[in-house]
Amino acid sequence: MTDENSRRVEKFEANLAHIEHQVEQLNGVVIEQGKLLERLKKEVQRQTRAMETLELERIQSNNQKPPHYQ
Repeated sequence: MTDENSRRVEKFEANLAHIEHQVEQLNGVVIEQGKLLERLKKEVQRQTRAMETLELERIQSNNQKPPHYQ
């Protein structure tokens, strides 16, 4: 029975080591995705501000003052 328990413990330890390795790898992936998500959020904000500026400039250029205001 001791040999059986020893084999079971070894198998359990091997499985645990494998799972710990997978968790570490997944954690690395999650961290990288978080960084990418933050970069993309900042880029979207930058693009949104640029589009708002362009739209405002377009509106202002199309909304000319009447001749009697010049």
